Amino acid sequence: MNILAIGAHPDDIEMQCAGTLALYAQQGHKVFMAVATNGNVGSPTYSREEIAAIRHKEQQASCLMIGAELIWMNFDDEWLFNDRPTRERFIDAIRQADPDVMFIHGPTDYHPDHRIAGQVAEDARIPASVRLVETTLPHIKKIPHLFYMDNPVGLEFEPEAYVDISTVFETKRAMLLKHESQDSWMRAVYGEHTSIADMMTQNAALRGSAAGVAYAEGFREVKTYPRTGSFALLPGFGR
Repeated sequence: MNILAIGAHPDDIEMQCAGTLALYAQQGHKVFMAVATNGNVGSPTYSREEIAAIRHKEQQASCLMIGAELIWMNFDDEWLFNDRPTRERFIDAIRQADPDVMFIHGPTDYHPDHRIAGQVAEDARIPASVRLVETTLPHIKKIPHLFYMDNPVGLEFEPEAYVDISTVFETKRAMLLKHESQDSWMRAVYGEHTSIADMMTQNAALRGSAAGVAYAEGFREVKTYPRTGSFALLPGFGR
């Protein structure tokens, strides 16, 4: 299968579903990680151009750890909108990956870029398969199945299914740690006293506790027409 995760910012995918992606990659599936914005406001010290270049390199290094293909959309951080150019770019990202399964941000996420990225991805899912919706890439032949990935630190998200990521937790953590520029940013903006890796670990342990394992990631199925799959598409999922 082809697997596509779409995140609003560099490090979003790692926080919420990198363990599941690592399991798919171990099983021989093709994994794509699409990042909508370039993270160009995510620094208390660097210029916009400098931090965008840094975050691109960090994302490339993370993808390399599981052999994922990076789709870099390069929109400005904090200025993601549901307009025609954005939707066309998301359609092309879906067409490039030709996924069987997609992971996207959910509607209860705290960040507007996250919510908009999720909504645009959900809205682009069917048009990506429509021949006369013309973009730079040809239409795909199947409509992918959608899952919402967890919200940061699990706020306002009730999983319907869990994936046990205990065996690949260190891979997930290492992928997230490739985004080292974000520790100082999170502390500067949000006043966090723990690292982004510690925040992720706490949530993975919380979801693991609910699933009866050491570490897990939680998901919800996007209940929309047409329904093209089931929770069984998740690697080793539990309910």
